[in-house]
Amino acid sequence: MGVCVQGRARVRVRRRASAVLLAAALTALTGCSGFLVPAGEGEDPDNPTPSASAPRSGIVRAETLPPTPAPAYGETPPTGPAPSPPENCPASGAVVTMGEVLTAMMSRAVALTLTNCGSKPYRVDGYPSVQALGEDGERLPVKVNPAGSQFGRDRGPETLTLKPGGTARSMLAWVSTQEGGELVMADALELAAAPDAGARVYPLEGHDIRYMDELNITAWRAELPE
Repeated sequence: MGVCVQGRARVRVRRRASAVLLAAALTALTGCSGFLVPAGEGEDPDNPTPSASAPRSGIVRAETLPPTPAPAYGETPPTGPAPSPPENCPASGAVVTMGEVLTAMMSRAVALTLTNCGSKPYRVDGYPSVQALGEDGERLPVKVNPAGSQFGRDRGPETLTLKPGGTARSMLAWVSTQEGGELVMADALELAAAPDAGARVYPLEGHDIRYMDELNITAWRAELPE
């Protein structure tokens, strides 16, 4: 295992050949082959690049949370006082959950769900904030592209106003680049509705999606891309 040091951040990497062998071993357990597709597939160059990181403040650890999207919170009743946000709802009023790993030939992806867990309408217009993290919580140099994949094309941002309990969806896909080189091994993903919204950290242990080149993310939409 090679070690790449950038400043004080320690980045664990696997050379591509080693990572492919390890992925092949995991394939024997999962029944799937490969996990990377070309970067930028289905991307729209006219769309702006989203922020690749989320603020460190307001982070909620998600080890005990279910991997599937959280159930929708109830809408505000027509009469009576508005309900209080759940205890695990960020101050922003928006929470992002990560679904199960989707597999296809040489591809991996997960669906992200943004839920308005607050008591007021929440405006959505842009891309999720995604950041790969190392074993000590350090941020890793994994590029996040505003682009689609074989799991669905990116149609760009759409302005949505979510009522309490309302949801928006996005697709996060693992991709490879022509340059190849070394794969970064991440221990978790930090996900947020936007760069200024509270983030949750989702551990990646037990998944071959720990090995990353680049990530493609689609804009928040009412439905998942096709």
